Amino acid sequence: MSKERESLVTHIYTADPSAHVYDGKIYIYSSHDLPHDGEDNDNGDEYQMRDYHVLSMDSIGAECIDHGEVLNIKDVSWAGDQMWAPDAVHKNGRYYLVFPARDKEGNFRLGIASSDHPAGPFTAEKNYIAGSFSIDPAAFMDDDGKVYVYFGGLWGGQLEKYQSGAFDPEGKEPGAGETAVMPRCAVMSEDMLSFATEPTSVEILDENGRPLLASDEERRYFEGPWMHKYKGKYYLSYSTGTTHYIAYATGENPMGPFTYQGRIMEPVIGWTTHHSIIEFEGKWYLFYHDCEFSGGINHRRTVKFTELHYNEDGTIETIHPYDKTTY
Repeated sequence: MSKERESLVTHIYTADPSAHVYDGKIYIYSSHDLPHDGEDNDNGDEYQMRDYHVLSMDSIGAECIDHGEVLNIKDVSWAGDQMWAPDAVHKNGRYYLVFPARDKEGNFRLGIASSDHPAGPFTAEKNYIAGSFSIDPAAFMDDDGKVYVYFGGLWGGQLEKYQSGAFDPEGKEPGAGETAVMPRCAVMSEDMLSFATEPTSVEILDENGRPLLASDEERRYFEGPWMHKYKGKYYLSYSTGTTHYIAYATGENPMGPFTYQGRIMEPVIGWTTHHSIIEFEGKWYLFYHDCEFSGGINHRRTVKFTELHYNEDGTIETIHPYDKTTY
């Protein structure tokens, strides 16, 4: 029986699913929401995650296995607080976890941990990636084996504070008529321990070839990037944040520019919309989270999935997450 659009596990709260297919199975790299009574705010203080779990399924609809804690913040020497959404990539015969956490000074950085097995456990490097900042890394391996890491999130994710190239504690979002803050991308070194290129801004354009504006909250980038490839074209998908859509843009190059195409998913219950997209046994799937199981408590999310459908022209059919007639 399909478990589509049901919480994959409910014994803990899981969020920010990064799904991958390894050895014929689906592995989901998840952050772990810890219940508490702290207040919600624009800085994201309610998201007090301190460890990661790996979930797996042998097939779509099969029992979802929680492989337990695979990395804890106490084992990351440079980290001070808040280990948020991770991703993983298989390269050089090892599995690499790319993850964000606040350093001891309170700035978000990206770290690397590795394992011989897709389900971990993972051992963290002693230092964060030099030159890294902000949150939500998504590691995409292209056909040539090169790994690109896309990252960045506004507000609590601090991305708007790096517009000058260095951290500015007073940095703010651009004004209404100005170009939106775009996600960043860097190519990883062959050993997956450092950036081989400086992080650069990834342009997202409108239908007229102009960069999306900061005031265009229904389309502009906010956080949670994901990259996948379909029929030779690159698909950059992301959360619009304040309007709670998962949107996407397409391009001919992994570094962009990308042209906005539409929405992948309408809003879910809860503030954040973090997702991943995979192909498995000839079909495509969207993994995401919502707060339905917790009754709408923002920092108590659970991971779900649903099938993704493409139109003939390569556009993606918009998913209405609670419409029972669509699945």
